[in-house]
Amino acid sequence: MDIRAIIMGLAFALMWSSAFTSARMIVVDAPPLAALALRFLVSGLLGVGIAAALGQSWRLTPAQWRSVAIFGLCQNALYLGLNFVAMQHVEASLAAIIASTMPLLVALLGWLFLGQKIRPLGVAGLLAGTAGVAIIMGSRLSGGVSLSGLALCGMGALALAVATLTVRGASSGGNVLMIVGLQMFVGAAILGVVSAATETLAVRWSPRLVLAFAYTTLFPGLIATWVWFRLVDRIGAVRAATYHFLNPFFGVLVASLLLAEHVGPADVLGVAIVAAGILAVQLSKAGEAATAGAGTG
Repeated sequence: MDIRAIIMGLAFALMWSSAFTSARMIVVDAPPLAALALRFLVSGLLGVGIAAALGQSWRLTPAQWRSVAIFGLCQNALYLGLNFVAMQHVEASLAAIIASTMPLLVALLGWLFLGQKIRPLGVAGLLAGTAGVAIIMGSRLSGGVSLSGLALCGMGALALAVATLTVRGASSGGNVLMIVGLQMFVGAAILGVVSAATETLAVRWSPRLVLAFAYTTLFPGLIATWVWFRLVDRIGAVRAATYHFLNPFFGVLVASLLLAEHVGPADVLGVAIVAAGILAVQLSKAGEAATAGAGTG
């Protein structure tokens, strides 16, 4: 049993999931895209600075530069940008649940457009995930949730799924922290331009805003991304992605504890079903990888 990998996976899932709660705190008092652009700029400066101090190089492989561009656009600008805007209208727990469906979207898009096969366990996971989301949405829609906010969250999750499918081998060749930092600069540049064109820079300063911004910048923004790349390096992308099944639980738990968001029985049931669906999809992929490895041995 790889205890270190387990700790890394748990830490990543907790930091990734908590980002929705800290983001919700930020967008209450600051324009979302401007705040996110500043976060990316600070994270990028820290990441690149630390990477340079560790001797990492700007000389990346073509695959790594492709990762910088695609993840900077899809993960940072689109996925997080859309979620930050959406969380002006929806609760952090709901945004976290929708974002947690990303592994299900990756499997579905891979099957529809890339010809990737899905084993029966994976099909069951997709169906379970869809049922879980339907249960949650049915409960939330009856309570008057923002449809535009839901649409933005869904588009964000789709953007992250596309990035995940199109970028392979991003962490190979070293310079992981440098790659993470450069991705932040891409997101900062894109969102900075969009913010300048669409937002009014009005900030209500408060201790909560400062703490939430500092936490989001350092932990979900920089450290969680670095931990993810290191985890993939250590145990592989398929096994690492299994930890995503924890995200619905952690996302709802953190939002409930820190923001006192209401969690009803339908939410609990739906989260459990979505998590089981994600786990089933990832376990089916792990089974495929094991079978392929045995066949080439």
